[in-house]
Amino acid sequence: MKKPYVFCSLFIIPYFLLWGQPKKTYHIHTLGFYNLENLFDTINNPNTFDDDRTPDGADHWTKKRYQNKLKNLSKVIADIGIDQAKNTPVLLGVAEVENLSVLEELIAQPALAEKTYRIIHYDSPDKRGIDVGLLYQSHHFKPTHSLSYELLLYEHTDPSKRVYTRDQLVVSGYLDGSLIYLIVNHWPSRRGGKEKSSYKRKQAALLNKRITDSIYGIDPYAKIITMGDFNDDPDDDSIKKVLGAVSSPDKAPPKTFYNPMEQLAAKGIGSLAYRDHWNLFDQILVSPSLSRPSNEGLFLYKAAVFIKPYLSVQEGAYKGYPYRTYSGGVYTGGYSDHYPVYIHLLYPVKE
Repeated sequence: MKKPYVFCSLFIIPYFLLWGQPKKTYHIHTLGFYNLENLFDTINNPNTFDDDRTPDGADHWTKKRYQNKLKNLSKVIADIGIDQAKNTPVLLGVAEVENLSVLEELIAQPALAEKTYRIIHYDSPDKRGIDVGLLYQSHHFKPTHSLSYELLLYEHTDPSKRVYTRDQLVVSGYLDGSLIYLIVNHWPSRRGGKEKSSYKRKQAALLNKRITDSIYGIDPYAKIITMGDFNDDPDDDSIKKVLGAVSSPDKAPPKTFYNPMEQLAAKGIGSLAYRDHWNLFDQILVSPSLSRPSNEGLFLYKAAVFIKPYLSVQEGAYKGYPYRTYSGGVYTGGYSDHYPVYIHLLYPVKE
């Protein structure tokens, strides 16, 4: 029997408590992004480099380990933003997923099964077979269109050699009546060094900008959210110069982005750690139309990295680091090498 939706999950907050403005009440939604760190099934795909993530591969990736990861990840997703929104994320961008079926098994986990999640996913040409995707709660978000944009990259040292990487997923739809555009990203890694590989992320940023420019060409005040694992920090050129993202909502020119994650990075907050250095590669940027308080539609209230004690290593040399599935080639049974990031959006209660 189909269970009724529980709409009390829409937490209501008084507007005057936030900004000292005349009293008005708002619903709150959580939108997030999570790099799921190699969410592979156990089946060998002969067309991709997934051999390690099979039962006979180097990682000894068994059905039991796979099921444990699904359970772990579903717990995290169910907790993101729950304290304030009283609901799991209505929209969640994800990265490092092997195929549609792993996402189907993820949203079928007991922690998420009753949340009416649906999936938008396209296979990308990445050689490892990892893609991005979008999970959405169907009773809040109504998609109208989706498209996967291929990023064409070639090696600087050999222009005839193509670099196969992740596509950029673009989805439009109505979030409780407001038309929004979402772009889910997983930009090329820093393999080979940050500087030598930076051109790849700049090319990814250029593709992102072309996509957003085409949307702004239709509607200069479009509500756009670009999110993902950018493999760059908020102050790197791909974000600051190519995308033109700014750190203050009041200084965001039309047709650009406000990056609330830049203020977090300036405080030393990160979403992943490497050799005792924290990076905030996982980011969510919003268009100017979402960056300022509004009495009519959606607007940004808060941005954060989701960090809970159970998501971090509790002892040893990596104490305080994200509690990942494998560490140093050894199975540890954790969650991911990235923390999720999220934003809260407010929209007015209809009177």
